[in-house]
Amino acid sequence: MTEYKSLPLPPDASSTAPPPKPALQTGMPPDDDTKKKSHWWIWALLIAILVIGGLYYYRQKQAADAAAAAKAAATQRAVPVVTAKALKGSMGDYVEALGTVTPVYTVSVTSRVSGQIMVVHYKEGQTVNKGDALVDIDPRPYQAALTQAQGQLAHDQALLSEAEIDLDRYKTAFSQNAIAEQQVYDQEQTVKQDQGTVENDQGTVANAQVNLAYCHITSPIQGRVGLRLIDPGNVVQAASTSPLVVVTQLQPITVIFSVAEDYLPEIQKQIRQGKTLSVQALDRTQESQIAVGTVLTLDNEVDTTTGTVRVRAMFPNADESLFPNQFVNAKLLVSTEENVTLVPSAAVQRNGQGAFVYVIKSDSTASVRNITAGTTDGTTTVAQGVNPGEVIAVNGFDKLQDGIKVTTSPQGGTGAGGKGRGSGGAGGGSGGSSSSGQSAPTSGGSSP
Repeated sequence: MTEYKSLPLPPDASSTAPPPKPALQTGMPPDDDTKKKSHWWIWALLIAILVIGGLYYYRQKQAADAAAAAKAAATQRAVPVVTAKALKGSMGDYVEALGTVTPVYTVSVTSRVSGQIMVVHYKEGQTVNKGDALVDIDPRPYQAALTQAQGQLAHDQALLSEAEIDLDRYKTAFSQNAIAEQQVYDQEQTVKQDQGTVENDQGTVANAQVNLAYCHITSPIQGRVGLRLIDPGNVVQAASTSPLVVVTQLQPITVIFSVAEDYLPEIQKQIRQGKTLSVQALDRTQESQIAVGTVLTLDNEVDTTTGTVRVRAMFPNADESLFPNQFVNAKLLVSTEENVTLVPSAAVQRNGQGAFVYVIKSDSTASVRNITAGTTDGTTTVAQGVNPGEVIAVNGFDKLQDGIKVTTSPQGGTGAGGKGRGSGGAGGGSGGSSSSGQSAPTSGGSSP
């Protein structure tokens, strides 16, 4: 094995080399300068965290102070509301149903004789009186038949007169024993035969007169005619099912509507006491009153398929606002609640505990008042728990709170109204109710 020995460096080379580093001694603590240089970043991190935390806390405190100031300002700011006074009045109890306008009389005029239409006297939509001419049929064939019947009657009357003269002569001769008694009896029977013939001829004449009268068709009732169904020149047949004209009575007119059998005892009680039950006819929107009438009669049985009974109400219809077969909303006034406190329905709010209103006190602050809501007609409500004369809010409920300041703008009060109760059964029943007095504007509500 070859051994290598290091050669000594020349003096020049060893003088230029760096001096050897002293060996580090393990287990010896570093000096203070080294320790400070090694931990400065920890202090910097702690300081940064403290600065950021302080800044965050400061900004959160500013936001909380601003929210508290805004809430306090909102609490102190008065809420504008529209108000109304609770009044003492009366409220009607109504039964509502869908009704159909039905004429008292509707006549489809047909021809009783056959013949050609000569004249049409009426105009479409014309109002006619009883006995006014409507249609003329050619009367000449029936006039000729009448003349023939009258001629036959005259002939047979002459034969009867001759037979009666002969009978008187035979009776005189028999009293003188000039003829046999059998001849008198035969002549008496001849007179009776001629009398029967004359009576038959009189019937024939009367029938011919009736047929002749049928040629001139008149209105059997007072009413309004419809559209023209036949023109002059057409030939009509006797007993045809096709009408020549339809006449409908419009004054007075009736409305038939169905109410649930549950209301029947209450209605019958009022009728038995001799009270006149009022009925209002409203349009489809239930906002406009068309006419006012009274109950005429009830049907004689309950419809078992619908559980309803039909009611007929009579309307004068002086302005002809009701039209046959028109659908209307009927409101039957059954009874009236007197001396009750009335508030606008818009003022009544509801939550999980029941109904309440905001009563505006004399210091212009709102106070929540629990009430018992009773009969209502959609615009006015009977309220127990509110005194007549108290001012209540009818809008602005999204901002109202108990004890908050308000600025008021009066809107008026309420008056007598009515409760609408829809009836089931055929035709259905729904609709609004009318009320007297001023109604409050509608507004949404919220729970306190």
